[in-house]
Amino acid sequence: MTSRTKLWSRSASIAAVLALALTSAALPATAEPKVPAQTGALTQQSAARSIDDLVGGKSVVGETTPIHDPALIIDDDGTWYVYSTGLLARENGGTIQTWSSKDEGTTWEYRGTVWDEIPAWIDERYAGGVLPENLWAPEIYENDGIYYLYYSASQFGGNNSLTALATNTTLNPDDPDYRWVDQGLVVDSPVTGLDPNNPGKTFNAIDAGIVEDADGRPYMSIGSFWYGIFLVPLEWPSGKPVENWQSQTVNIADRFIPGNPIEAPYIMQRDGYYYLFTSFDFCCRGADSTYKIAVARSESITGPYLDKQGRDMVGGGGTILMESHGAMNGLGGQSVFGDYLAFHYYDRNNTAAPYIPTLGLQKMGWEDGWPTVDQTVELPELASAPQSVTVRDGHKARFVASATGTPEPVAVWESSDDDGATWQVADVTQRAERSDDGTYTSVAEVKKAQPADDGRLFRATFSNPHGAVTTDPVELTVEPKPGKGRK
Repeated sequence: MTSRTKLWSRSASIAAVLALALTSAALPATAEPKVPAQTGALTQQSAARSIDDLVGGKSVVGETTPIHDPALIIDDDGTWYVYSTGLLARENGGTIQTWSSKDEGTTWEYRGTVWDEIPAWIDERYAGGVLPENLWAPEIYENDGIYYLYYSASQFGGNNSLTALATNTTLNPDDPDYRWVDQGLVVDSPVTGLDPNNPGKTFNAIDAGIVEDADGRPYMSIGSFWYGIFLVPLEWPSGKPVENWQSQTVNIADRFIPGNPIEAPYIMQRDGYYYLFTSFDFCCRGADSTYKIAVARSESITGPYLDKQGRDMVGGGGTILMESHGAMNGLGGQSVFGDYLAFHYYDRNNTAAPYIPTLGLQKMGWEDGWPTVDQTVELPELASAPQSVTVRDGHKARFVASATGTPEPVAVWESSDDDGATWQVADVTQRAERSDDGTYTSVAEVKKAQPADDGRLFRATFSNPHGAVTTDPVELTVEPKPGKGRK
């Protein structure tokens, strides 16, 4: 597994990233911008939460970039995992990246790549042409104790594409049995035989999403631009298409507008309906990205999928669920697990690399059989600041601060032992509380203050996807135990 240090060691400069953000409007929708992942001051901390998420945006901290096309799964032990598109130019191998969270999706940690390099058979598949720079658009699904990881490869700008499969018995990279076994090709494109009345109908074989029907039969939604979104019947335990799958494949979404900008399908089942989430319009253009998330539903897994106005997704239907707002630009590339919608967006507030692809999460609500989200934008504002604390050697020191904002802000505590010249994530235990008026309070505790902590400064930064606010530093004074003087 590649170390985090190696991932961040880039030849690309921030200037190059800024240039990309300004010029990427010329890129086709299947492109992913090449951006260097940036470590910030707020990493590797634990924003422990003792409160349930409200419906709406979920603020995340830690290592959350660059994440493009996130596939979310919550394991049986409560660990959250996200799988995302690999880095361009085969940096770090170019293979699918993995991330995990131990505090219910709030704090994220990079966990490496699935493999050190792109499988050799993919290079053989594209021999004689331009080799894929990275693997795209993963999907993760569990069946009967096996984890199925679907991933895509393509030649940029066309539909000479494929979706392949890897399997594992565990998602935990620390498990001795952790090993992604490549199972090879699932589908590729261009494909023929999808419609006897239209021999030219085809799809772009990327952006797989897996769903089972009421009888446990698996299907793969797939497609990007071209003729839109298709539903391919699969079978367990192979996780691959049934025999003669082309004749059984259904075209479930097609916008019938120039370019047909629709992709990233994901279907979930709930209360007798199948909900189809797709990304409309154009990703990967930084400030000019117009990506947005649309939804429709059907009582049958094969459709028709109708939006809230009764319009068929084949023919232009689709109710917009989420779109650009606040600092979040070009939302899409989504997946769903339970009531959580995962997506990427281009963060206009990232000072190190504006419009870097970043992990976004929303806890969906449900009204009249339709998913709801909350796109309210309220920047974090301090409601109360921490106070300086004096304790005796070996005693507990407690700092409290609170803030408001929507989405609900997350607090990260930092400390400094050089009068604020440098800051690092504080070694504290932390818990969160929410009042009825929407004030979020963070309590940080130093379990046993030591003489070395005397004079140490502490501060808290409250952040949500749209902004952040930091408290003024306060000081911890540690008095000696009775009978002992200061050194």
